[in-house]
Amino acid sequence: MSKKRRKFTAEFKTRVALDALSGEHTLSEIASKYGVHPNQVSQWKKQAKEGIAASFSGKAQKVQQSDEARIKELHAKIGQLTVEKDFLQQAFAKI
Repeated sequence: MSKKRRKFTAEFKTRVALDALSGEHTLSEIASKYGVHPNQVSQWKKQAKEGIAASFSGKAQKVQQSDEARIKELHAKIGQLTVEKDFLQQAFAKI
């Protein structure tokens, strides 16, 4: 029987990462305190460090703008494919 995958909120991840960044406790102690695997704690700590560095360098805003442009492009592609699909469905329905 497999375990159900757990999902953590951003607030929870932030709390764990900040606790890990403080350096007051070991990763194992933090992991047992919050009930997660030590590898997960170190991964969240690494992501937090990268996020902090990106926020000061302005990369976070550039990434967000890039993501918004990509989303806009993908929405346009979805619309185009929907129109093509509908056209082909009507064409084959007449045959």
